[in-house]
Amino acid sequence: MSLENSPQEKTTLHPRNKNRDRYDLNALVAAVPELAQYVKPNKYGDDSVDFSNPVAVKLLNKALLNYYYGIKYWEFPDQNLVPPIPGRADYIHYMADLLKESNFGRMPEGNKITCIDIGTGANCIYPIIGVTEYGWNFIATDVSPDSLAAAQNIINTNPQLTGKIECRLQKNPNAFFDGIIAANEKADLTVCNPPFHASAEDAHAGTKRKVQNLSGKRIKNPELNFAGISNELIYEGGEHRFIHKMIADSKRFSKDCYWFSTLVSKQSNLKGIYKALEDFKATDVKTIEMGTGNKSTRIVAWSFLSKQEQKEWRDARWKIVAK
Repeated sequence: MSLENSPQEKTTLHPRNKNRDRYDLNALVAAVPELAQYVKPNKYGDDSVDFSNPVAVKLLNKALLNYYYGIKYWEFPDQNLVPPIPGRADYIHYMADLLKESNFGRMPEGNKITCIDIGTGANCIYPIIGVTEYGWNFIATDVSPDSLAAAQNIINTNPQLTGKIECRLQKNPNAFFDGIIAANEKADLTVCNPPFHASAEDAHAGTKRKVQNLSGKRIKNPELNFAGISNELIYEGGEHRFIHKMIADSKRFSKDCYWFSTLVSKQSNLKGIYKALEDFKATDVKTIEMGTGNKSTRIVAWSFLSKQEQKEWRDARWKIVAK
């Protein structure tokens, strides 16, 4: 993500992504005036933001949410993860496409859709974008009471989010849907941005690479709050183990959700993920490639519903029957 005036910069973003075109830097500064002090010419001579500075990154994302999504309040502790808005929006747009594809090319009405965000964090970004772009309802989960409190404060302070997002604490750090999905409760889809790193040392090295890639500077000890607190970044066994445990837990709720999904940052993890989904007898698996800037990632989505169960789900919840 950059403010460089490169016409090729964002062509990989989803066609409905509000940040597909170059940012209107003047409008962003007008939305969040504090951003102005962090805007400087980059190596190409174009105005850009100092991505090695976590304060600058947070202000940029606040401005994006304010200007493009109408979110006027987005405050949370500085040690929490600051998500890149365009990439997070792409995930939501691609999941909307998957819902449309699952419904014979017709998008289910937003207020009929419930999405579970596993690990919503203090920033609450997936629910924010899902509500403002599509009108979905969200169950926002996290293992951290402090993160959920910050997310709830954002929800309470933005009228368009109130009544659309319910925060639920996951009391068991080894569970995903158990303790979250209540009896007789259904969700149409789930989203998740898994912890990427297996250790604090791995997280530190990853932050260093990330800051250097974005800023073009070699920085010996970048501020770790650029990247988030430990439970947002680190899981014993890393992304691989986190997703495998999620798949196992999803099987227990196979009839309670149409599409489960997760981001997969490491391509090398895909083979094992596909094997796990085969072992747990997923009936449908989709891999959606995404590219934001110089980073490539993908969504893996899976369902356990049979064709008949899918039809019954559409008829009962989305109430749009194929002609």
